[in-house]
Amino acid sequence: MAQNLFGQIDPPQRLLMGPGPVNAHPRVLRAMAADMLGQFDPEMTAYMNETMALYRRVFMTENQWTFLIDGTARAGIEAALVSLVEPGAKLLIIRAGRFGLLLSEIAQRIGAEICTLDLPWGDVATLEQIESALIEHKPQVMACIHGDTSTTMAQPLEGVGALCRKYGVLSYADATATLGGMAVATDAWGIDVVSGGLQKCMGGPPGSAPITISDHAAKYIMSRRHVEAGIRASDTLDGSRPRISSNYFDLAMVMDYWSEKRLNHHTEATTMLYGAREAARIMLEEGLEARFDRHKTASNAVVAGVRALGLNVFGSDAYRMTNVTGIWIPEGINGENVRTRMREDFGIEIGTAFGPLAGKVWRIGAMGYNAVKHKVLLTLAALEACLAAEGYKVSRGAGVDAALAEYS
Repeated sequence: MAQNLFGQIDPPQRLLMGPGPVNAHPRVLRAMAADMLGQFDPEMTAYMNETMALYRRVFMTENQWTFLIDGTARAGIEAALVSLVEPGAKLLIIRAGRFGLLLSEIAQRIGAEICTLDLPWGDVATLEQIESALIEHKPQVMACIHGDTSTTMAQPLEGVGALCRKYGVLSYADATATLGGMAVATDAWGIDVVSGGLQKCMGGPPGSAPITISDHAAKYIMSRRHVEAGIRASDTLDGSRPRISSNYFDLAMVMDYWSEKRLNHHTEATTMLYGAREAARIMLEEGLEARFDRHKTASNAVVAGVRALGLNVFGSDAYRMTNVTGIWIPEGINGENVRTRMREDFGIEIGTAFGPLAGKVWRIGAMGYNAVKHKVLLTLAALEACLAAEGYKVSRGAGVDAALAEYS
């Protein structure tokens, strides 16, 4: 019987202007085509050390423990939570969108005692609200989302780390959607653990989760250290606290692997490391402030463009992420028809929404390699044409003109 080998992969060209993933930078893709190395080859371990150094600058930190978790951004989230939160420990979660709820999903599986600061989708927590929740619940760990793409809002984090330290609480923030596009000022904010991803503002593919860990959090994580039987030496000392309840996401073992001990844990995802390293190099060559300004300008252009088309933007301008914009779907317009037309007629993808915003909001992302003038203008021109085709009365050219004015 003939064997079906299918065809060689030849994906259609798409301009990915949704909430992620976005088109990867060509330099990242070229780096990922480099040859394999053994995981303990001196050149490979040198690349690991270089990657740590690069991501310290990306995370705006001096943290020694800054490295990669092999897996998509969610792998970084799960590694952080499972390593920081013991079964039965109290975890405070700030929830104002889909990804705040995700933290609860993961924490439930860990067996955490979950307490929450719940806000309407699109709101952000004030320092006063956070402090009140810390006082009320007395958690061991506080977890939040820096930029939640489900609502397009960014939670202010200045002062949050100091509050957590004041009450003896370890802090974690998921910066998947903001790392590389907005300032993730780890040290200035005093957040103990921050994780991210490559597939959004970093301009890489999904599959690697950069993470940074303060010395304070590292000491706690190492108190839960347990070395596998197959690699432990006779003089190995385990930590005094309960063992981390995942093997793959055990940050204590992963830290041993990235340390000069090179204590084997898993085989580093070589190709993803190459890509992550190059993504950081590209960002740092551009310069942090220039990078953040580019994303902010692209976001302002998107907002100006959609408003000029008579559309309403979701959420508060004061807290909007500078890389994803939520747009209310006009009454009487089928949002999925517009998305389908944009994909089929223009090869452009924009996003839909989740939860209470499903079917009500589109999300346009201008991130990483795609946060540039011509891609923003193409997207707005396509949106205008597709809205008109669906019967929406639109002032032709107004969106592009308004965006051009922002760029000028």
